[in-house]
Amino acid sequence: MDDRPRIPETDGEDAPFRPHSSHWGLFSARMTGDGLQVRAHPGDPDPNGIIDNFPGALRHRARVTQPMIRRGWLENGPGPDPRRGRDEYVPVSWEKALDLLGAELLRIRDGAGPGAIFGGSYGWASAGRFHHAQSQVHRFLNTACGGYVRSVNSYSSGASSVLIPHVMGDYNGLTKRNVTWDQVADHSEIVLAFGGMALKNSMVAGGGVSRHVERGAMARAAARGCEFVLVSPLRDDLPGETGAQWLSCIPASDTALMMALVHTLVAEGLHDRAFLARYTTGWDRFERYLTGEEDGQPKDAAWAAPLTGIAAGEIIALARRLAGRRALIVVSHSLQRAEGGEQPVWMGMVLAAALGQIGLPGGGYGYALGAIAYYGRRNNAVPAPTLSQGRNGVADYIPVARIADMLLGPGTAYRYNGQTRTYPDIRLVYWAGGNPFHHHQDLARLTRAFARLDTLVVHELGWTATARHADIVLPCTMTLEREDIGACSNDPLMVPMRRLAPPVGEARDDYDIFADLAGRMGAREAFTEGRTSRQWLEHLYQPTREGLARAGLPAPDFAEFWEGEGIELPQDPDDGGYLCAFRADPQAAPLSTPSGRLEIFSETIAGFAEPDCPGHPVWLGQPYRPDAETPFVLIANQPRTRLHSQLDFGGHSAASKRQGREPALMHPEDAAPLGIAEGDVVRLSNARGACLAGIALSRDIRRGVVQLATGAWYDPLDPAAEHPLCVHGNPNVLTRDIGSSALAQGCTGQLTTVAVARHDGPLPPVRAFDPPA
Repeated sequence: MDDRPRIPETDGEDAPFRPHSSHWGLFSARMTGDGLQVRAHPGDPDPNGIIDNFPGALRHRARVTQPMIRRGWLENGPGPDPRRGRDEYVPVSWEKALDLLGAELLRIRDGAGPGAIFGGSYGWASAGRFHHAQSQVHRFLNTACGGYVRSVNSYSSGASSVLIPHVMGDYNGLTKRNVTWDQVADHSEIVLAFGGMALKNSMVAGGGVSRHVERGAMARAAARGCEFVLVSPLRDDLPGETGAQWLSCIPASDTALMMALVHTLVAEGLHDRAFLARYTTGWDRFERYLTGEEDGQPKDAAWAAPLTGIAAGEIIALARRLAGRRALIVVSHSLQRAEGGEQPVWMGMVLAAALGQIGLPGGGYGYALGAIAYYGRRNNAVPAPTLSQGRNGVADYIPVARIADMLLGPGTAYRYNGQTRTYPDIRLVYWAGGNPFHHHQDLARLTRAFARLDTLVVHELGWTATARHADIVLPCTMTLEREDIGACSNDPLMVPMRRLAPPVGEARDDYDIFADLAGRMGAREAFTEGRTSRQWLEHLYQPTREGLARAGLPAPDFAEFWEGEGIELPQDPDDGGYLCAFRADPQAAPLSTPSGRLEIFSETIAGFAEPDCPGHPVWLGQPYRPDAETPFVLIANQPRTRLHSQLDFGGHSAASKRQGREPALMHPEDAAPLGIAEGDVVRLSNARGACLAGIALSRDIRRGVVQLATGAWYDPLDPAAEHPLCVHGNPNVLTRDIGSSALAQGCTGQLTTVAVARHDGPLPPVRAFDPPA
């Protein structure tokens, strides 16, 4: 199946840089005697330093170099086993590994049925359009096994992606075709960002982008006179170029602040009654709650001040500044990754509606603007290459963040989006691309969940914690070691991703692994359709070429595209999407909600009768209350030196560590009474577990709050411990595994409460990147 040209280990000192793509941006690279050299795309005004993880990662000791089988599974056969995560591995040949795996898949498929197979994977494995691990594994399971139990939604936006279709309509349209960065630069007069628009988040996009424009757009807006207001416990959730006013709020109090802002608008007659009457439904019912007519408690600034930590006078003054101006309300993904996470998303829309700015250029509701690089840009006008996953013969699914619930409680009923569903009985999990020991919460519980399986299969390039729990580990190539096409649906440059280095050890492309495995199951032709990898690239390129031709634009054939530096794709106009059309004529362009309007009160959601998500936004109380045992709120947010946990062993990520541990941010006035100084290693703990982290002190964090990014590879001192200690700094040993609400069952990994203490005595070594025995 491998039709790729063989390339030498090095290109030579005079070799040209070849184009490539990553989720953190387009770049070019070459191999020399000194190793891999990378450089950013020349047209990128604000390139992402994460590309510097590549050189050190390419041949790192953490790479998986040959097929491995867990000793307990190899000797005793499939079945539940508490030794997962702490067993030895036995190297085997590719032939033996695929023979054993093929037989196990046939046993499950023909015995329990394809509904006993869970197809894991997450969409971040590769920026390439063909070697997209999620598409590859799902295509294989559909063609060779007849289907699989799938997951829906994402850890990033699990609550909002369920809520928004009920109250605003098209989720993708709201995030991908709404307010653009150009509109912010040219039209916004005040931007109120709940949770901010941190550049570390907008540096990343599926498929990669050629130009990171966010910093420049915000700087241009500020220079024009646009005001930025940041509501967050972290000052750097907006870049310094904005000159933002920082309102340091108590974590998870944003809904209360939004309600107080709307209450002030109503009390002073500053809300847009005409907009609410024409474009929304349910305002009258919500207003009774807002003013206290319903429950006796007005949601005014005095009420919100102690809940938010922001003075009542500041809240009132902010509401007055918003009224009558081109105001943009932004709510970040981070706010909805918490218990009750649906509420700030919904309430953000209500605030924007009360201001009457929705559907205007640079105004209204920019949900998740800045959360990812392809938000706030124009869509491409021609299709990007896409691999068909085929037809899934299994209808069952789970919300993605409920995997541990499913494995621990087969047959258990649960609520999701108005339905009562039942968790399936999963016997085999197939994971290709992704690391649930990064994404998921309460890792001790996840360990117990994976121990119940018959078989866990993982394709991996490195020895992640997920790979260390697998029964069969198949080494796959990283993006630099294979050919692909790099493209993003909201970036105009599509590039050939040429192979830059030979595979490490015996690593193979996912496609080639699945093709040979499908052959053992009688499904090679169905999976491959008779094509090699290169032939698939040519096939997938064709729709893009045809789209260019239809538009009357240059449409090079594949050979010309492959030898070039990339081609520019046309883009749709910056027309504001469906919200602009709705504002212009709500009868001709209604929303896809039941009423066709913005639903401040949703009859549908009210009909679900979920106490934790009623029919309009409510204040559910503070779920993250510090106490004597855990006096600090922990923010477990996205990292700045890597994408999720990818290439944590790369040089850029490693350089940010403190004594080899993930850095944790803390206010110096919180640290001093605990005897904690800059650079100390601390122990963060609660009832679920503990982790070690290296302290960085800053006044740019709210007192009483500690920040520790996700993505440090899980490294438990004792993998069998009921309450594990991660010596490397993975905060998901601490976070709670519970759904955002019965409506969405989204991830709640953003916040928890912890104790903090200086670690004295010898430091346990970090072994996260050492191959297992």
